Amino acid sequence: MMPTLAPDALAFNLEETTGRLRVLLDALAPPNTAPRMATPPVMYALLSELMRAGQWMRNLPQPHNAQLEHELAEYRRQVERLRGLLPAIQSTLLAEKSRLEHERERLHTAAEWARASRETL
Repeated sequence: MMPTLAPDALAFNLEETTGRLRVLLDALAPPNTAPRMATPPVMYALLSELMRAGQWMRNLPQPHNAQLEHELAEYRRQVERLRGLLPAIQSTLLAEKSRLEHERERLHTAAEWARASRETL
């Protein structure tokens, strides 16, 4: 169990995490463009930030000061933004999966052709 952080320390940590989330989400979905494909490192970084913040939030100090309330609201906005991007992320990942499966089938067919060609020679 993590020790309870002081409100100012928690606000600072949330501010840092929210900033990293914002950068990751901006990279995934630049303004006025279609979302880009989420790479494994980006997905790992997003999950890491969410888990880190989740640990802190399980031990929220009471009462919250104004700075902590502000940082919680900013964090919430980024999580909602991520939530809105999830269908697009899923769609791009499914399209990439389909492309890779098609490519694998094409390579398998080429390998079979090469094997059959060697056997006829």
